[in-house]
Amino acid sequence: MEMKNRLILASESPRRYELLKQLGLDVEVIPSGVEEDFLEKDSALLSRQAVKKHSIQLAESKALEVGSRYSNRWIIAADTIVYINGSILGKPKTSREAIGMLRCLSGQEHCVFTGFSVQHTGKGKRDREVVQTAVKMKSLTPREMEWYVRTGEPFDKAGGYAIQGIGSFMIESIRGSYTNVIGLPLYELVRMLNRLGAVTISDRGFRVVN
Repeated sequence: MEMKNRLILASESPRRYELLKQLGLDVEVIPSGVEEDFLEKDSALLSRQAVKKHSIQLAESKALEVGSRYSNRWIIAADTIVYINGSILGKPKTSREAIGMLRCLSGQEHCVFTGFSVQHTGKGKRDREVVQTAVKMKSLTPREMEWYVRTGEPFDKAGGYAIQGIGSFMIESIRGSYTNVIGLPLYELVRMLNRLGAVTISDRGFRVVN
């Protein structure tokens, strides 16, 4: 397939890449150079609206940055935030941080916001959206938390858990998009790609339109 007919994913997230590949889309990963964690540094008592605004603006900034370098390609960018009680839970760097996040989430419902943006600079087409999912985690015992952290799974995940991995045993219920919690709400994304004319579907599956 010609390079120009490949979608660009402006993210190094292997989970987002795998979700797009599941649809049969041909995807090239080209990360943006946009700083992602500036809101996490000042995350005390943030409103839901502020978090939603941040996630969607950051996704659009990533898409615009990569789009400025690849103006003849369709770009997808996203940002996922785990939010609970006015605070954002980022990616834990240490076992202590991971345990602290799990204690915060244990027995509680939290929200996962994913802002995403699709754009094609050359065509002058772009759109953006933010999707929210409510996730209820079961009450965790200290032994469960310590064991889970020792698996190593929490350390590159927002909120310190992976709903699609070992961490699935902790999830009591979910309201909203499951793939949103993984990092990319596929239903809403495909709807946007169709609306923009970025993809079409045939007997062979989804195909990028340029």
